[in-house]
Amino acid sequence: MYHRIAHIALVVKDYDEAIDFYVNTLEFKLLEDTRLDEKKRWVVVAPNGAKECSILLAKAKNEAQEKSIGNQTGGRVFLFLHTDDFWRDYEKLKAKNVTFVRNPEKTEYGTVAVFEDLYGNLWDFIEPTDKNSGFIQ
Repeated sequence: MYHRIAHIALVVKDYDEAIDFYVNTLEFKLLEDTRLDEKKRWVVVAPNGAKECSILLAKAKNEAQEKSIGNQTGGRVFLFLHTDDFWRDYEKLKAKNVTFVRNPEKTEYGTVAVFEDLYGNLWDFIEPTDKNSGFIQ
């Protein structure tokens, strides 16, 4: 039997500003942007090298969903972005004004820092020590 997580939904305020951040700032690929109706689009982005999981940018459609923008996990780190060269990509992100809320540190599992996306969701940015830990091959 084979299962996989295909997409993770990320609630956003606006499709276009979210696409701009993920594609132009984080350098993700825009995999799909399909209009479903006048207000709803199917927008999927993924990091370069991603093979399994991508992010579905889902525009909030009511007040309850709007309240969760930027805080889908109650203030905990939400997503984990691996890199093959921490310092190269860390400096690129800093140059693009990405806000790091935890400074880089070397841990037993790799070099890691925490940044915020455009809405305040927290991301672990990691170069794993074990290159076979689900990392880009």
